[in-house]
Amino acid sequence: MLATEQPKPSSHEQTHPNVEVKKPLYTRPVVLTTYPTQNKSDPFPLNWGASSPQKRGPITVARSIETLPHRNAIGAHGGSYCVYNSLAVAGGFLPADHHPDFTLTEPTFDVPKVASWHDKNKIVAMDPYGHDTPRYFKEYLEKGYDIRPTIAITRANIRVTEIQRSVENGSLKVDGKIVLNKEGDIAVTKVAVEPVWYLPGVAERFDVDEITLRRALFEQMGGAYPELITRPDIKVFLPPIGGATAYIFGPPEYLSDPTKKLAVRVHDECNGSDVFQSDICTCRPYLVFGIEEAAKEAQNGGAGLVVYYRKEGRALGEVVKYLVYNKRKRTGDTADQYFRRTEELAGVRDMRFQALMPDILHWFGITKIDRMLSMSNMKYDAIVNSGIPILQRVTIPEELIPADSQVEIDAKIQSGYFSDQKKVTEEDLTCVHGRTW
Repeated sequence: MLATEQPKPSSHEQTHPNVEVKKPLYTRPVVLTTYPTQNKSDPFPLNWGASSPQKRGPITVARSIETLPHRNAIGAHGGSYCVYNSLAVAGGFLPADHHPDFTLTEPTFDVPKVASWHDKNKIVAMDPYGHDTPRYFKEYLEKGYDIRPTIAITRANIRVTEIQRSVENGSLKVDGKIVLNKEGDIAVTKVAVEPVWYLPGVAERFDVDEITLRRALFEQMGGAYPELITRPDIKVFLPPIGGATAYIFGPPEYLSDPTKKLAVRVHDECNGSDVFQSDICTCRPYLVFGIEEAAKEAQNGGAGLVVYYRKEGRALGEVVKYLVYNKRKRTGDTADQYFRRTEELAGVRDMRFQALMPDILHWFGITKIDRMLSMSNMKYDAIVNSGIPILQRVTIPEELIPADSQVEIDAKIQSGYFSDQKKVTEEDLTCVHGRTW
């Protein structure tokens, strides 16, 4: 019996009619893949980079009866959380045909429309119209088609322990607008973004042909998305990965105003440090420093932006990261071997590949960054090469670097990270040791 076939009632169920037999969740035939030439294939037109949402067209991946013939994207909504959605449906907690009610979910500010939304070279990793889908594509929703937002915008206050200390010692002032009170609460606008990839543009960013990209995605994800191979006419893919969250300090419209100063930190997830304050790396200290500097820039009449990407362990994952920690600590943990230990295990030192990262900056209409709160040469190169100049790079202050993370920071500086405080040679690296077991 195929895994997709419903089991027949057991002999016990057949002889005991009072025993409740669950109805099959799905009764229609399984569709493993589709082809462009099928009679029922009629995808909604999708013109990436068009000058308006109506000319671009909606993005839909739903496999409902109404929407399946019109799908013009591969994948599923929710990024990595699409798996939990499947569990909810399988377990009977969520109807398979549930249609969300988007009433009162609109953005908390009007995002200024900028030219980059219509430039297929500037934005290839997110849907420029994903923040206001119910308004842009209302007519499709009214006809029963499953069209969903991939961007959500809200307001919040954030509270960070280190920020509270900065307020207490007077290095960060309470102004009532940005820093709200003596507890250090900071007012922000939050923007959550799910990945939406325009495959030809993604392929170009990585300097590969689209066929190679599609085949690699298909093969390395266990053959989970056969339409990557069978539907070359479908150019959009919603990958099952984490997205990004942007925290805006000050008026959001200032991000696209070149007359306003802008401080930016682009941060890649590090659960151990960001949340649990592990001292083996500088991630949380630099993140908190970025938050404080972004708030100060907003207090000075400009704006601040912290973009948080879900790329745990340099996008190698937390399991790989911890295995690398074991290698490091069991071999002396010296800075000259820092990248080698990762390469021995993962085959590559870093898989964050910042080529897609600048898209969110272009979506906000950012045309220059006054202060970049990052030492990363990969992030700097990606942003500048995308057409956004960076006027100043800001190094993490020495006093914020935990002792056990000196291995990481020195190895990165020697490999090309920016620093206006120190120079590190290969010989220096052999003298930098972390804590061992």
